Amino acid sequence: MTHPNQALFESGKSLPIIPTCEHFAGSEKLILKGFEMQKKLGPVFDITCDCEDGAETGKEVEHAEMIVRVVNSDANPYGMAGTRIHDFSHPDWRQDVDILVPGAGEKLAYITLPKSTCYEDAKTQIEYIQKVAKEAGISREIPIHILIETHGALQDVEKTATLPWLQVLDFGLMDFVSGYQGAIPAINMRSPGQFDHRLIGAAKARVAQAAIQNHVIPAHNVTLDLKNPYQTYKDAERARNEFGFMRMWSIYPTQVQAIVDAMKPDFTELEAAQNILLLAQDAEWGPIQYDGELHDRATYRYFWELVQRAHFSGAKLMDEVTTRFFS
Repeated sequence: MTHPNQALFESGKSLPIIPTCEHFAGSEKLILKGFEMQKKLGPVFDITCDCEDGAETGKEVEHAEMIVRVVNSDANPYGMAGTRIHDFSHPDWRQDVDILVPGAGEKLAYITLPKSTCYEDAKTQIEYIQKVAKEAGISREIPIHILIETHGALQDVEKTATLPWLQVLDFGLMDFVSGYQGAIPAINMRSPGQFDHRLIGAAKARVAQAAIQNHVIPAHNVTLDLKNPYQTYKDAERARNEFGFMRMWSIYPTQVQAIVDAMKPDFTELEAAQNILLLAQDAEWGPIQYDGELHDRATYRYFWELVQRAHFSGAKLMDEVTTRFFS
């Protein structure tokens, strides 16, 4: 039987189907803890192995080589680990790419580019990643995530959102507020100020709009309150429902489940979606009738996206659906 990914040809580009949570880990110990958490919770979040803030000064090579090793290891159960390299102004960003792409380019879930100050910075870094990937014989497109956390990056965000291989635009709150040099008080790095301050709200809305109109996922900044999962939940809920963010960063283990729960889509149609897809596959993706209604490839695409997002949110699917579509 034909899998929906092969049968349901896209009528145009659509938003990527990726987890709603991205957990940052800056050391081998924390990365391995993240992998253990994935084994417990399932494939409902990505892990970002951090070269930027995680590496000790002077040990950048060893740190990048460690990330290659753990990403390629059996400890990485789902292949859902990406990396953040150094920013464009740092002398070691090319060195990061030279180690990470040939070493783990076939398995890296994504590469995140921080602190871009303009479109050209990000474009230069992406072109270098593409060049190194080609030279290393890596045929896949490695998804790129770009952090929007400076005035210049925000100014160019609509153009940046059109770059090749781009999967996610991340909003970085702390650096963004710091760039205002006191015009935005530090209290607005926390809730409710981070949502209610007009300048921050406008920036978040602009990033989300630029991302979605270019079929890229917008990802929301972290919650600084590490000990209160409910605050993380409420932040993720506001980010999703008020601004359209479809993913959020975690920097502490208890934040992961809170983000996943808050960003789950409305799955009221999930049972019907699964039944329709099973019948459609049995009918070789021709039109079917379900509960008195006609369904064809147009509705199948909608229901397939719904089921995939449910799967990445840890929702319980029918055993037959899991066997046919996700084994």
